[in-house]
Amino acid sequence: MGIDMGQGKERATLEEIRIRVGHALQRHPLCRSVQFEIMSVPRTARGGNWTISLHSVEPAALWEASDIIADIQAAYDLQMPAELVSAA
Repeated sequence: MGIDMGQGKERATLEEIRIRVGHALQRHPLCRSVQFEIMSVPRTARGGNWTISLHSVEPAALWEASDIIADIQAAYDLQMPAELVSAA
């Protein structure tokens, strides 16, 4: 179980976030062909600790895909591996 950072976000692994993003994009007709990559990044002042890189996005799908990603980023925080939590 992850440490609560007090931001109200659910903790998820990179794989869990990847699955959620993939399913969310597949549900939107314009975003079904969007390819993406999720990366862990250092925590920012806004609290985020993961980002996404979108690839092969058609211009008509750009805003929809960005909105979908923003909603998921607002809901999930990357869960740190247990060995990093115990070392902190």
